[in-house]
Amino acid sequence: MNDYLIGFRCASCGARYAPDQVTYTCPRDGGNLDAIYDYARMARELDPWQVVHRPDRSIWHYAELLPVCPDAHLPTPLSTLGWSPLYRAPALERALGLRAVWLKDDSRLPSASFKDRASAMVIARAQALGIKTICVASTGNAAAALAALCAGSDLQAVIFVPEHTPEGKLVGMLIHGARVYLVHGSYNDAVALAKEACRVFGWYNRSTGFNPYTREGKKTAGFEIAEQLAQADRQRAVPFRAPDVVIVPVGDGNIISGVYKGFDELRMLGWVDRLPRFIGVTAALSPSLYRAWQRGDETFETIPSRTIAGGIGTDRPCDGVMALRAVRNSGGVLIEASDEEMLDGVRVLAESAGVFVEPSCAAAYVGLVKARQMGLIAPDEEVVLQLTGSGFKDLRAALRAAGQPIPIRSLADVHP
Repeated sequence: MNDYLIGFRCASCGARYAPDQVTYTCPRDGGNLDAIYDYARMARELDPWQVVHRPDRSIWHYAELLPVCPDAHLPTPLSTLGWSPLYRAPALERALGLRAVWLKDDSRLPSASFKDRASAMVIARAQALGIKTICVASTGNAAAALAALCAGSDLQAVIFVPEHTPEGKLVGMLIHGARVYLVHGSYNDAVALAKEACRVFGWYNRSTGFNPYTREGKKTAGFEIAEQLAQADRQRAVPFRAPDVVIVPVGDGNIISGVYKGFDELRMLGWVDRLPRFIGVTAALSPSLYRAWQRGDETFETIPSRTIAGGIGTDRPCDGVMALRAVRNSGGVLIEASDEEMLDGVRVLAESAGVFVEPSCAAAYVGLVKARQMGLIAPDEEVVLQLTGSGFKDLRAALRAAGQPIPIRSLADVHP
């Protein structure tokens, strides 16, 4: 374990625990746990310039800022994942009248989704505990990530997914040798079954929010964005740099809470001078988190999700409290995206930026457009869209966005 890791703090009651005192959630009230570090000591002992000059370009580039590192004998994807590209989108900048729009494209990770970051950290923790079976409930991406990163090792991935999981995501689990259970019910039903299976069979539960190591993996995207933005400056005066706004698709809430934590830790270390504002984008047909935002509280109704964007579809968010705090603490907002808007976003991002994403990922683009229209982003601001998953994961939805080819019989049917 990282010597700088102090322990875990409950998001609900604030209780603190030593690193090995807890495994999942708070024993007192079941609240989600957040890893805490000795930031004052880290600030004294760590040199950010030494960190950024390391040749390693994986999430382990930030070893001292992570709770645990894997053993030295790793399958290649697990040892090298991270450092997805960050690139400008000039066509979006011109269309929306913005100084800078950047795309952080995690569809380039080994399993083609952001969830590789969390799965890698959970696997490293499982290795430290000597556990051989890791279980997850997922709408698809987290499960495919776990399956891909367990492949080639002595770890077994056991997966519970809802019955309407897209074939592209199912293939990613099955082809890597995972044991996959298709649950008759919703994502939240799969979460409950996975939790019970782990209790009965002694498996290690990777499920989002429930396992605190998931957020620790996801915060590495925040570290990378800040370092990559600093690298992009012609005269690199600082090792890390924060943008004005970060826009993140939100379902369970663990991604936005993770990326926010990455920037917040850099701020506490004095490595960036401010936090970006976080704009979270939820599916309108998965309204539990958004309604809590509107009420101004941290309680969540259980409302059946009906969105086609399975990656952000949840009846009740598993990491909703931390997600809301990420938005509120940064001075940001939550915005809703309809299914039709997300499908249109899939097409626009492909046509204008050359990136093919799934509907849940395209929610970030919808949030960008709406925030600009609402005056929440100024023309001179710099915005980063966190892209979370490839469009190849859900081809049925993508075909709805793309339209149909033109049938012809001869060249006479072709029009210049």
